[in-house]
This record gives sequence, C-alpha cells and structure tokens, in this order.
Amino acid sequence: MLFRKMLEVVIHEGSLGVVDDRGRRSDFGSGQPHAVLRVHDPALEWTIPFNPPLRFAEAYMDGRLTVEEGTIEDVVRIFARNYGRLERHPLVRAGFAVARQTRRLKQHNPVGKAQRNVAHHYDLSEALYRLFLDEDMQYSCAYFAEPEMSLEEAQRAKKRHLAAKLHLDRPGLSVLDIGSGWGGLGLHLAGEFGCDVTGVTLSAEQHRVSEQRARERGLSDRARFQLRDYRELDRKFDRIVSVGMFEHVGKRNYDEYFAKVADLLTDDGIAVIHSIGRFNEPGPINPFIRKYIFPGADVPALSEVTPAAEKSGLFMTDIEILRLHYAETLRHWRQRFNANRDRIREIYDDRFCRMWDLYLVGCEYGFRLQGMMVFQMQLTKRQETLPLTRDYMYRAPAGVASAGIRAAE
Repeated sequence: MLFRKMLEVVIHEGSLGVVDDRGRRSDFGSGQPHAVLRVHDPALEWTIPFNPPLRFAEAYMDGRLTVEEGTIEDVVRIFARNYGRLERHPLVRAGFAVARQTRRLKQHNPVGKAQRNVAHHYDLSEALYRLFLDEDMQYSCAYFAEPEMSLEEAQRAKKRHLAAKLHLDRPGLSVLDIGSGWGGLGLHLAGEFGCDVTGVTLSAEQHRVSEQRARERGLSDRARFQLRDYRELDRKFDRIVSVGMFEHVGKRNYDEYFAKVADLLTDDGIAVIHSIGRFNEPGPINPFIRKYIFPGADVPALSEVTPAAEKSGLFMTDIEILRLHYAETLRHWRQRFNANRDRIREIYDDRFCRMWDLYLVGCEYGFRLQGMMVFQMQLTKRQETLPLTRDYMYRAPAGVASAGIRAAE
C-alpha cells in the first residue's frame, strides 16, 4: 500500500511498525525509539502520503489510527528524526508544492480576520490554560537561565530578560504591549518598573482576564488593556514589546507590521520583538498547526524578517537566538497538560486532548530536531539610543523603579 511504500523510503532512524485493518504488520527502520501504529481505516493508506503532517494528525485525533506500542512522543520523535527524507519524498513534495502556492492567500490578515484567527485559539476556556501554564499564565517561550529552573522561575526570568532589553531606565515610560496575552508581562512592567502600559489583544477572553488582574493588583492606573488591533493605534510610545504575536502577522504583512511599529515608536524609543522562527530557509508552517491550532499563523526565517525591518527605517540593535528554551517550555506544558488530562477532558473531550497532546509534543520536537528557534529582535530609530555595549542587559536589576514608586505611594 502507498503509506507503507512511503515508510520504506523514509524511516531509517528508529523503528516503526504498522498494523493494518486486517491485522497484517509491516516494520520499518531499526533501533530506538520504537513504536507500533494500528491503522483502523484502510483509506489512510492512500490519504496520508499526500499530506502526512495533516492527515496523520487528523487520523490520530479521530481515533482512526492509534499507537499500539510505545507512545505518541515516540512516534513524533521517529518522524522528526526522519523528516528530511519525508520532505524529499515525491508525493509529499507534490503536496507541499500546492501548499506553497496558496500560502500567501491564507496569510491575508485584515483586522476582522485577524480577530477571528486569534479567537480560535486564545478564546478557549481560561480554565484550560490555568491547568498547564505557569501561575502568571505566560503562553510563550520561557527563559531557562539555569537548566534546573521550574517553569515559574523560567517565565519570571523571561520577563526580566525582556525588561532589560527594553532598557527601562526611568519610571513613567509609556509602553505598548502588542499581543498582551493574559496581561502578565504588562503587569510586571507596570508594577516593577513604574511603566505606563497599554496592552492590546484580539482575544476577548484574554482582555477580560487582563483587566481583572490589573484591578486585583491595584494597577489599573498604570496598566490598561484594550480589545483592539495594534494597527488602529495612533499615538507614540517610549517602548514597544511584542511577545508571541509576530507569528500571526503572516509573511505578506511584514512590511506593514514594521512600518506601524516605527510609526508608533518615539524618536528615542526602543522596541523588542520576540517570535518563533526558523534556523533554516523559509517554508510553510505545519498544516496541522495551521488548520487546527493557529489559523493564519506562520513561522518566519530571519531572512524574511530582516528586510522588512530594514525598510521601516528602524535600526536592528540586537538579535538573540533562543535555541532549546521553547522545547523545555513545551515539555513542562505537556507534563502539566497530561497530569490534568481528566479535568481537561471534562471541559472538552478525548479528541481535543489527543489534538492538543499532539500539538504540544510535535512543537517540542520541532524545536529539538527540526530547526525551530525563538528570536528576540531589538529595534531603535537612533543608533545612540542605547549604551554602546550590551552589558546593560545583564546588569539591570529586576525592578529598577519599583522601590521609589512604592515609597511615594
């Protein structure tokens, strides 16, 4: 059958067994990791080869394909280690070629569509996210300054790292947080550095939670969150930060994004953009992730990002690559997700649990084995805005302005 013919060519590292709907088993590759799949729907033999990332995921979500030996993590590791050969397979290349032809159309991202795409993922139940995120609900790559850090410690380190790059050298700086999530970063900047924060999000659920948290912490006067597209803003900010939002902009919209950042930034301002990216050449996002997890999302290569930033007239004053930090973050999230799987099943269902488990483990191995990374890009309008060396990023205390602000209250 077509699927097994493909596996003969693709699976060299690790071993994968496949049992068809009649109970016949075929084995491919050798060594570890090892897993065995059972195919319950004979049609999968013909449909999976034309788009393996999507059709395999759908079959697993629906229960038409199950893992009989090993775990779904073992299966993902096997495919990740052999992914180069999978991409080069003629049938897969043909399917990906079609995807590339329609990619730019799928990335059309006007304001209304952008809000619908965000709602698909971020307007899921708050209870779901509280079951696997850290206590501050940071839903982006943590910063493991020390390997043994807990998720909470690493997420606090991420916020400190971003704050240091923003060079918050005095209280009262106006800060725009584009894609402000559940408000954790904005509240940190307002509470610890005395910043005047405006956060914008397209998620109604995130907006509600952010406003509630600001009230509970007594920070509503310094941290305000709006249900609004950043492109609708028309005032200047001393600092702009955006964490985990750029992935939703889409390749065709990079020029618009950086032009708007430049327009919103004061002449002596600083912007820090944190995004998932690729080490390797540009390519389409995993079709399973695009269809079921993040509609409209994209993963850029730096070769696609830097020309757009240059056109905006902004100076790239620093670029840092975070390599395996997101893999570790996803590992923590998945452990917590599965520890709370019974409770998540009560909110949604078994299919949702399989879909999200596959999403989390698939993304983890994307960072471990398939060239994914995170970049943090610092931008200014003037070369002299920042100190001449980047030492200031590591000397900055956790909250340079908070003591003085609190003393005055």
